[in-house]
Amino acid sequence: MISTLAAGLVFGLGLIVAIGAQNAFVLRQGLRREHVAIVVAICALSDVLLICLGAAGVGAVVASNRTLLTVVTLAGVAVLLWYGASAARRALRPQALVTQDGAAPAAPASKVALTALALTWLNPHVYLDTVVLLGSVSASYARPWAFAAGAAIGSVVWFSAVGFGARLLRPVFARPTAWRVFDVGVAVVMVVIATSLLLGLRGAH
Repeated sequence: MISTLAAGLVFGLGLIVAIGAQNAFVLRQGLRREHVAIVVAICALSDVLLICLGAAGVGAVVASNRTLLTVVTLAGVAVLLWYGASAARRALRPQALVTQDGAAPAAPASKVALTALALTWLNPHVYLDTVVLLGSVSASYARPWAFAAGAAIGSVVWFSAVGFGARLLRPVFARPTAWRVFDVGVAVVMVVIATSLLLGLRGAH
């Protein structure tokens, strides 16, 4: 069981440790020290729930429903483009790039929570990775729930490390230029991911 748990942990981290809308948002909130606990809790708990759904066999149902996959993908593309546009807009506004405490007003907790929920539940990559792919791999183990538990632990550890550990990078992001580069990078990545999803959707039909 320990080996299955470890395999799930490594596999889960392998899927989640990548530049994406979710990780970029958690990192940004961690750097700004704005509602970090809320963001980490939403992302981690959502991931755990999706992993459990995958281990329970929901992934096979989602993968076989072309209409559902199409709807989720298009919704995800819209969210990714919206977040990419927001990042590009921030990069063009130096006043939004300041990181000193009190220099810029914090976003309302409700808005931050809704953004975290949207970037998680309207992100097709989340479903494909956690529900479909991870669910399929867990089914190949004698103890699929141990594998899923390992992956869930990996998600909780990762989001906590990114959110609460981001403060270590604050000296670097104390400069507006660093924030500008970060937001430009996020905007580019979001557009690239959205484009790849659209191309994949087109190729599937």
